[in-house]
Amino acid sequence: MRLLRIVKRSIRDSFKSIFRNFSLSFASVSCTVITLILVALSIVASYNVTNMTDKIEKELTVIAFVESDATKEEINSIRKDIENIDNIDKKNIVFRSKDEIKKNIGAENAELKSIMDTWDEGENPLQNTFVLRVLDIKKIKETAASLKNIKKVTLVKYGETMVERMINVFDLIKKVAIVLVVALILVTAFLITNTIKITIFSRRNEINIMRLVGTSNSVIRMPFLFEGFLLGIIGSIIPVCLTIFGYTYFYESMGGVIFSNLVELVEPSKIVYITSLIILVIGSVVGMFGSGQAVRKYLKV
Repeated sequence: MRLLRIVKRSIRDSFKSIFRNFSLSFASVSCTVITLILVALSIVASYNVTNMTDKIEKELTVIAFVESDATKEEINSIRKDIENIDNIDKKNIVFRSKDEIKKNIGAENAELKSIMDTWDEGENPLQNTFVLRVLDIKKIKETAASLKNIKKVTLVKYGETMVERMINVFDLIKKVAIVLVVALILVTAFLITNTIKITIFSRRNEINIMRLVGTSNSVIRMPFLFEGFLLGIIGSIIPVCLTIFGYTYFYESMGGVIFSNLVELVEPSKIVYITSLIILVIGSVVGMFGSGQAVRKYLKV
C-alpha cells in the first residue's frame, strides 16, 4: 500500500511540476517533437526504400535457354532438375516454347512478324526457354551455374554485370538507411536527455530541500521519472499524428507510387502504426532515462 501511495503521489506531483515549470517543460516537449519527427521521417523513408529494393530483387528473372530439338520428355526432365535447385522459386517456373515466343514477338512488332511469317515449319531458329525467379538474389551466380549444368540447357542469362552492380547498390542503400535511422535515434536520445537534464538542474534547490527533510532517494527520483515519461509521451503525440495522417495523405495524393509504378509506396496500414509505436517507445523511454540520469548524476542524489 505504501508503494501504491508513493506512485500515486509521484504521478500527481509530476503533472503539477509540468505545469509549474511550463517554460522548461515546453522546451523539452519542443525538442522531443522536432527530433521524433525526423526519426519518423527516416523510418518511413527507410522502410519504403527497403521495400522497393526487395520488390525489384523478387521480380528479377533468370532465363534458361533449351536446345530447339529437346523432346517433351527432356523438357519435363529439365523442369524437374530445375525444381531440385534450392534457390529456385518453384512456384514461378514458366516454360515458353519457341512457337509461343515467336507468336509473342509477332504480336509486339509488325515488322518482325512479317519476317517470321516467311519461316516454314521447322525453320524457327528461336529456342525454348524456362523463365525463373530466385529466392535469394545474392546466390544468383551459383544458381545460374547449376542451371548451366543441366543437360540440354545451352545458355543462362540474367544480366550478370547489371545484377551484380544492383546487388551492391541495394546493399549499400539498406545499410545507409539503417545507419541513418540509428544515428537519428541516438541524436534524439542525446538532445531529449540533455534538455530534460537542464530542466531538472534548474530545480536543484527543490531536490536539496527534499533531501534535507530526509526524503529517500527513490521517492525523490520517482516523480522526475514520471515527469520525463509524460514529457516524452506528450512530445510524441505530434510526430505520431503526422506519421499516421501525413503519410496516409501523401500516399493517397500520390496514388501509391512515386513518378512511376516502378517506385511503389508501402501501404499506410503496413507502416504507420508500427512507426508510431516506435516513436512512442523512444519518447517515453528516453524521457525517463534523461530524468533519471539528471537526478542521479547532476544533482548527485
